[in-house]
Amino acid sequence: MALDSFDLAILKILQRNNATPQRTIGEAVNLSAPAVQRRIKRMEEAGVIAANCAIVDPAKVGRPITIFVEVEVISETAELIDAAKAEFSAAPEVQQCYYVTGEADFILVIVVATMADYEALTRRLFFGNTNVKKFRTFVAMDRVKVALTVPL
Repeated sequence: MALDSFDLAILKILQRNNATPQRTIGEAVNLSAPAVQRRIKRMEEAGVIAANCAIVDPAKVGRPITIFVEVEVISETAELIDAAKAEFSAAPEVQQCYYVTGEADFILVIVVATMADYEALTRRLFFGNTNVKKFRTFVAMDRVKVALTVPL
């Protein structure tokens, strides 16, 4: 889908606050509210706008610990990689999962309430998975910048 300058301007506003009224967006980008609505709908249908959601501060809902985990698997057959992707994606504690190049095969971003919760998760996801060769844990000391915005 080709995006024009109006689409990009709309996306910039929605990335800051997706609850911005369409009338307000229209005033900011010099379009009518119905034109903004049509463009947003088109971008949603094309998958440019993947989701409309609230970004929740994990600490405020009892999940103050953010952990990054490098996971190295034993075998990278398509079947085993797909199984790992499915297992990591299904774990509610896994906020983000990336299949990557380099020494690690996956990078996970995990949020938990306690280190005991993380230990239980490691037993389930890593020690209980015969294809996990090793994993390395990095505990975040401070959330300096957390964003899902895409530069436009």
